Amino acid sequence: MPSAPPVIVWFRDDLRLSDHPALHAAAKSGAPVICLYVLNDATGRAPGGAACWWLAQSLRALAADIAARGGSLVLRKGQGARVIPDVARESGASAVYWNTIAQTPHQAVEKQLEAVLAKLGVDSQNFPGDLLVPPSAIRTKEGRGLRVFTPFWRRVLAMGDPPKPLPAPKELRPAAKIASDRLESWTLEPTKPDWAGGLRESWTPGEASARVRLRDFLKHTARTYAGDRDRPDLEGTSSLSPHLRFGELSPRQVWHAARFAAAENPELGSGVDKFLSELGWREFCRHLLHDHPNLATENLQTNFDDFPWKSDKKSLVAWQRGRTGYPIVDAGMRELWHTGVMHNRVRMVVASFLVKHLLIDWRDGEAWFWDTLVDADAGSNPANWQWVAGCGADAAPYFRVFNPTLQGEKFDPDGAYVRRWVPELKDVPVKLIHQPWQATPIELAGAGVTLGKTYPQPIVDHAKGRERALAAYAKIRKG
Repeated sequence: MPSAPPVIVWFRDDLRLSDHPALHAAAKSGAPVICLYVLNDATGRAPGGAACWWLAQSLRALAADIAARGGSLVLRKGQGARVIPDVARESGASAVYWNTIAQTPHQAVEKQLEAVLAKLGVDSQNFPGDLLVPPSAIRTKEGRGLRVFTPFWRRVLAMGDPPKPLPAPKELRPAAKIASDRLESWTLEPTKPDWAGGLRESWTPGEASARVRLRDFLKHTARTYAGDRDRPDLEGTSSLSPHLRFGELSPRQVWHAARFAAAENPELGSGVDKFLSELGWREFCRHLLHDHPNLATENLQTNFDDFPWKSDKKSLVAWQRGRTGYPIVDAGMRELWHTGVMHNRVRMVVASFLVKHLLIDWRDGEAWFWDTLVDADAGSNPANWQWVAGCGADAAPYFRVFNPTLQGEKFDPDGAYVRRWVPELKDVPVKLIHQPWQATPIELAGAGVTLGKTYPQPIVDHAKGRERALAAYAKIRKG
């Protein structure tokens, strides 16, 4: 008796088995399942270096999870609308299932793919899997997306709980073997030089690790999250952003796990509410990207198109390398280079410093983050940069220029974060750790610091930088 034709499940930014609607439907059909991942640089932005490293680890973890259920992961490289029909022809597949991505370039590929598959007589089905609510569900009376977060989040909350997450299939019926690329042939991981040592030390990508991290956060950290999330010297955040970025966890899983934890333990309530609003900010940024596909290159507020940005390569490099002379800024940039992430409060401080103190275009900062963040998200990364620059949705007021010294003193009061990432300042007294330039020569000598040699002098004076920024912003506000 001939075996039933297989169903192809096209994996994308959803590298998990639980709450994977397309995989769930394919497994439930009883047909053999081909799990397929297509590396396609032509869809949207190509991931940066740190994200490519994460992708390789995540695909290894996914392949192992699929193999444990009797299936195998097929890897192919090329344009999805061409590669997937090729696999369908090779395997005699009857259908292709995938979870849709509500972004313009991805939806264009989906439409193309549907048309090609229809010509081949292959069924196609897509499922929601990337968001809590689809962009079409939250529109103004004029049919536009919302540009302010608070009313957006109220609307999401008013819609009630999203659907419950789906279980992972217990087993996958194997299909006949078809050719697969070797993951190593994609050269996603750095070799010469291998700069990923800090990433390996900091992270274990994959669905199992993501679930453990979520569980540990809700058990140990959620209670104090509302206050501690602003403290880079404490373990106060969830660290779930890269797992969400690659879909090792779905937003629905995070939502339901958090709500369940708060119901079981009411003292988690305020922490969980704050945490879910951060999940809501991710959702808001994704909805923005749906309406504004050029979010990474075009100001949402067009009056910023004439902003007098400075071209200053030397200062940009000093910022990238954590050599600005402002300890909290330098600590953040060095944390980013080593771990592939940066604490959320410090991200705001370093971004404000670049665009306001240095008047360097937010796009230069966004591009650096895109390459160095393991959680570089096509919605959140540009939306957050535009928010800080004042040209985005729900933007920070232009006159808000973070004082890096005061930010350091407030959120890293003992200097533990700075001492960790800027070890040349480790012996500077607490009262001076965020402003070493105020130390006396004796204090500096006692701490083994020579300003301008072992640690840089500030590359810009805060008061002058602030004044210059306000003058530049005032000009465009008048325009």
